Amino acid sequence: MSASRLRETVAALMPQARGDLAELVSYRSIADPRLSLGDECAGAARWIADALTRDGFSDVAVLDTPDGTQSVYGFLPGPAGAPTVLLYAHYDVQPPLEESAWLSPPFELTERDGRWYGRGAADCKGGLIMHLTALRALRDHGGVPVNVKIIVEGSEEQGTGGLERHAEAHPELLAADAVLVGDAGNFRAGTPTVTSQLRGMTMVEVLVETLKGDLHSGQFGGVAPDALAALIRMLDSLWDGTGATAIEGVGADGVWEGMEYPEELFRDDAGILDGVGFVGTGTVADRLWARPSVNVMGIDCPPVVGGTPSLHASARAKLALRIPSGVDVAKATAALTYHLESAAPWGARVTVTPRGNGGAFRADTSSTAYKAMAAAMLSAYGEAMQIAGNGGGIPLCNTLARLYPEAEILLIGLNEPEARIHAVNESVSPDELERLALAEAHFLQNYAASAPAQAAPRL
Repeated sequence: MSASRLRETVAALMPQARGDLAELVSYRSIADPRLSLGDECAGAARWIADALTRDGFSDVAVLDTPDGTQSVYGFLPGPAGAPTVLLYAHYDVQPPLEESAWLSPPFELTERDGRWYGRGAADCKGGLIMHLTALRALRDHGGVPVNVKIIVEGSEEQGTGGLERHAEAHPELLAADAVLVGDAGNFRAGTPTVTSQLRGMTMVEVLVETLKGDLHSGQFGGVAPDALAALIRMLDSLWDGTGATAIEGVGADGVWEGMEYPEELFRDDAGILDGVGFVGTGTVADRLWARPSVNVMGIDCPPVVGGTPSLHASARAKLALRIPSGVDVAKATAALTYHLESAAPWGARVTVTPRGNGGAFRADTSSTAYKAMAAAMLSAYGEAMQIAGNGGGIPLCNTLARLYPEAEILLIGLNEPEARIHAVNESVSPDELERLALAEAHFLQNYAASAPAQAAPRL
């Protein structure tokens, strides 16, 4: 099949891609079950299972994983002797945050200024649609040239490890020669990029208690310890004077060897206000891809409106610590816990509760699959493929690398800077979706031609 015919086919499939993404985005499949309405996660899983069945997958199953979530699996057989490629995406999404700040409803896919807006449009429901569009294009031109396994996770954003533990208990399920993870993103829109390294992450909740109950700040202030004040001092100790993470035992001096991230581009991508500086030291790439960072995800304390002049008996925060490659996630969690406990002033009682984690990941960029992807992206974009890092994490990658050490793992996706994933007004570029689906189709063709022949598919 000519490259031009494949390009035309992918373009013709885009209306179907938009319709499918609109249906999938409509499910309020929020990672936090306290915020997900009714059976929305289960509904999204059923929709995916039905879509895979319609697209010719066999052995389609909704898997109950140990953390109480569901993931969806399917198998699409290819020609005899063809290699097996595992495709990955996830359907759970982050909360929409302040829904009133969205310019359109977060769970209603809306087109505006050439982009499609909705929670999960890029991260990572769009990743599934990218996979399906690539496979549909190949199917319309003689069939998919490899055996395809697909897994769509329901617990990635939670970091609770349900799919990881299921894979460990059923190691044959996801065995493959190559893995294509659709949950990363181009360095910027129009720049074809494969992500070679991910930071890991550990999340904890910290509870601080100082009093039996709240007190009048006039009667008791100045002597009785305020739990919120204690928490604020503890949190402040997590950073040094430059804003760099300062947790003993979590290395903060890593150096990124690869493409750089110019400061002016990062400032624009991040939307940093005029006159506001960066935090930390080193290059942007060092800080973003090779060093740790810690942030406060939320604090439980009285709001400004309605707040009273009181001392607080307790306060709570949720923290996320991003971990660079080479740092053990269990040791990082222990270091963060020890730091918080040690930083508590006035003998305040501190309880630190882990809320999920995943290790860092580094890929082998010299593999056959990377060469096949480089040629595919050149065909799709007309530009050479770039290799970048990513400050985020995908916990399953390390599990797959451990279970299948010979498998080649590549990370691509729709999460370029303009997508604003995890924030209000998340969106996906339909142009990126179209080009990446085309690149994926080319990759499957290239990999089928270059990978060693297999005696039988890895089931």
